[in-house]
Amino acid sequence: MTLPDERYRAVMQTINFLTDLCDRTATPRVPKIIRQRASSLLRHYPSAWDMKRAAENCPDVFAEKMEPLYRMVKAYEQDKENE
Repeated sequence: MTLPDERYRAVMQTINFLTDLCDRTATPRVPKIIRQRASSLLRHYPSAWDMKRAAENCPDVFAEKMEPLYRMVKAYEQDKENE
């Protein structure tokens, strides 16, 4: 079960991970081919601005934050769908 705020966070953390892979000071022992691949992926990866727009336009898919009650309701709905 993935909630909209979890999905948003995963995308943002992936941006950070790929950026770290490109940075030799953050990840000094990463092979050049891995750095090149991470750089290539980042070229077309959604930016923070893109993600904010996605959250505004599709809150059922991406959400920066969810109210605790709304989060509980969405989790319950997803559990019911999975049964």
